[in-house]
Amino acid sequence: MENFTFNSPVLQLEGIFLSEQNLYPTFLFFLFVYVFIMVSNIGIMLLITMERSLHEPMYILFCNLPFTDVLGNSAVVPRLMVDLLRPASERSIGYIDCVAQAFCYHMYTTSTHTVLMAMAFDRYVAICNPLHYTTIMSNRMVAKLTAAAWGAALLLVGTLLGLTIRLNHCGTFIANPFCDNASLFKLACESTYINNVYGLTYTVFVLSASMGTIVLTYSKIAAVCITSKSKTLNSKALKTCSTHLTVYLILWLSAFIMVLLHRFSGYAEYRKGAALLCHIGPGVLNPLIYALQSSEMRRFMMRILHTKKHQEPLVW
Repeated sequence: MENFTFNSPVLQLEGIFLSEQNLYPTFLFFLFVYVFIMVSNIGIMLLITMERSLHEPMYILFCNLPFTDVLGNSAVVPRLMVDLLRPASERSIGYIDCVAQAFCYHMYTTSTHTVLMAMAFDRYVAICNPLHYTTIMSNRMVAKLTAAAWGAALLLVGTLLGLTIRLNHCGTFIANPFCDNASLFKLACESTYINNVYGLTYTVFVLSASMGTIVLTYSKIAAVCITSKSKTLNSKALKTCSTHLTVYLILWLSAFIMVLLHRFSGYAEYRKGAALLCHIGPGVLNPLIYALQSSEMRRFMMRILHTKKHQEPLVW
């Protein structure tokens, strides 16, 4: 039963309800997924940093994606695994920790959209204006796009959480496996009209801006490919854009399902699953998609494996 305490410093997390039979398999599943996300995404960041041939705008901008995956999953998954092993009555979290987790979660989801928008601009310049690509996509431009992607996310999310923490809260029960803005402002004992309006505006703006950018850039790319008779250009467009578009569709679909189910309290368990999918899905699939699609990354990884394979064992 939900307790009502004015501005309580400790909140109760609902967590995930599992039978004792499914508890440890679920824990091991999340542990395996989390380790894979950390190793693969950090490995890709190190790979791009160390390999000079990957110091291109496309890969530098992409390097932001594994960073967001590490940020978002580190804020949610480890605590989720600990809570799985705790009784429901002991799944508590401090209010400040809950706000910090919500901030990381929304920064993860928002910055992923803004980074993909920056990457869409890079693909547009590379295919539609290839002769001026190196001039337009200079190091300064890449830095500006990266700063804009993170700056816009920080401004939007900071405002979102700022409107929530100003409210007095009477509830202490977070009806979610982790903290997010919607779960926090539902605890308020005063009007949340402004929060609802801004939250809806924020969601529509982020999704519409990212979708509009993708549709606009890809329409122009498609128009260039249709009018061009160059097989090389069309092959390059298909190779690079299909990867970017696949990652975007995975992100948008999981986010859309989660937002939709958040509006219907009768689908709480489905909402939990969608929220977790929004976290672990892109974090698992992004490195796989880019590593398999990028010939440069594949060549570098094969070179590393080939070198290790032919190293002679030490003799003591």
